[in-house]
Amino acid sequence: MLSALALPVLSATTASAAPAAVAAAPASSCSSLPPLPYEVHTKAVTIRSKASSKSTALGVLYKSHKFTVSKKSGNWLYITDKSTGVKGWVSGTYVYRDVRMCLD
Repeated sequence: MLSALALPVLSATTASAAPAAVAAAPASSCSSLPPLPYEVHTKAVTIRSKASSKSTALGVLYKSHKFTVSKKSGNWLYITDKSTGVKGWVSGTYVYRDVRMCLD
């Protein structure tokens, strides 16, 4: 003997409620947020007086140290180390910038 199989029935109201819930979420663009900081991704990087590896060393930034960049020249970045106040150039080869993904 075959028995009946009971399946839940979805109503049209339930299906149409999902898009309304998504639309109710606040719409904000992450492109309006400030840029994320740069970070040292090697053991250490030297802060230099000029955008050259032969220029005078002014200080050192260590791995995971975060900082902001005020200008660029080729692969060199002019930074201010907020913990010490030292300003100078670091090679872009040894640092990276955090990124955020915008889904708007």
